[in-house]
Amino acid sequence: MEQYIFMLLTDTLASAVRAIKINGSRSLLTMLGIIIGVGSVVLMTGIGKSMEGVILGQIDVLGSNSMVIFPGAGPEQGASSARSGFDSITFGDVEALKKLKSGDSFAPVMFLPGTATYGREQAQPQVVGSDPNYVSNLSIDVNQGRGLDWSDEKAARRVAVLGPDTAEDLFFSESPIGKKVKVGDNSFTVVGVAESVGTAFFFNLDERIYVPLSTVKQITGQKYYNLVSFNHTGDADLAFADVRSLLRQRHAIHNPEDDPDEDDFLVRSSNQAQDILGSVSIGLTALITTIAAISLIVGGIGIMNIMLVAVTERTREIGLRKALGATRRDILLQFLIESVFLTLLGGLIGLLCGIFLAYILALAITRILSDYQFAVSLTSVLLAIGMAACTGLLFGIYPARKAADLSPMEALRYE
Repeated sequence: MEQYIFMLLTDTLASAVRAIKINGSRSLLTMLGIIIGVGSVVLMTGIGKSMEGVILGQIDVLGSNSMVIFPGAGPEQGASSARSGFDSITFGDVEALKKLKSGDSFAPVMFLPGTATYGREQAQPQVVGSDPNYVSNLSIDVNQGRGLDWSDEKAARRVAVLGPDTAEDLFFSESPIGKKVKVGDNSFTVVGVAESVGTAFFFNLDERIYVPLSTVKQITGQKYYNLVSFNHTGDADLAFADVRSLLRQRHAIHNPEDDPDEDDFLVRSSNQAQDILGSVSIGLTALITTIAAISLIVGGIGIMNIMLVAVTERTREIGLRKALGATRRDILLQFLIESVFLTLLGGLIGLLCGIFLAYILALAITRILSDYQFAVSLTSVLLAIGMAACTGLLFGIYPARKAADLSPMEALRYE
């Protein structure tokens, strides 16, 4: 029995290969829908998996328990928040926030505008004024010299820690420690160079200069913060609710419906970013499934069409096989296996095309996003091939049954 099945499969596959060779162009056009469907699935899931790795890398830089408060309101500047007269995070807000038990390591930030210069060299880094909690929240270590400490903050010293990219732009291979960098009209003594941390939400953290927050306050006279970074100590939702409740109370915002557009501030967390990533992944999966389904249906109709043509062309062959003892099941299996073989071959070609295109695309994107890496989902590969095989089986049933139901006498008389 096993030998019989093996011989049947071997004979059927040989027949399928022979039919494809005889009608190569027709077979290729027939498989085009399968090739496009499988290739699309592999390509798009590869891009999705690669981008997921990039985004997760951006989130990891911030830390799993990090949160950030930004000033600002929704597009309509909510009625109650407009009446309150607040459009920023005040010094008093941060002092009140520091008393919350659900948050820790609060680090207010001010930005100092201006071009950084050293001699004839210039750079356009983001100059961040904050206390030591900020670099601690971002897990930024020092590669050369020292970091900013609380004595720098207390004394409002004009010292700076350079990001590695900024240090290279201004000093090349020369050590910057002890040298003075100007930001606008203000001079800062370089006390350290930070370790490379890469990007966070596609902003290069290595192109920065860190200076004491008190120094920026002194220079700019600014009475509000540009953002506040902190870590939640327990449940992220509790910390999120505590912060919003406190700021709404301080800014006299009545917002019983909890509408973010009514607030004059924004609170964002790494958990929210991961939730957004999950939503995007679901949407991408739905899109991929739709594209694959349409392509496979089109391909399946093509497979059915060519198999019906094959039944017509091989009517005498079917009659001869039946006359020599082939059963209805033998003929049914022959055409089903040929149909599945066609779709699997198309699926394999689509798989190789999808992987190749994903690789070429990765080479191009890496020039823009250094964190982007070529990736292919094994699950999507197996799913695409499985769907291709099922398509061949499903759309091959009707032609196979038509072939199996042919009368041997009528088939032999067919011209």
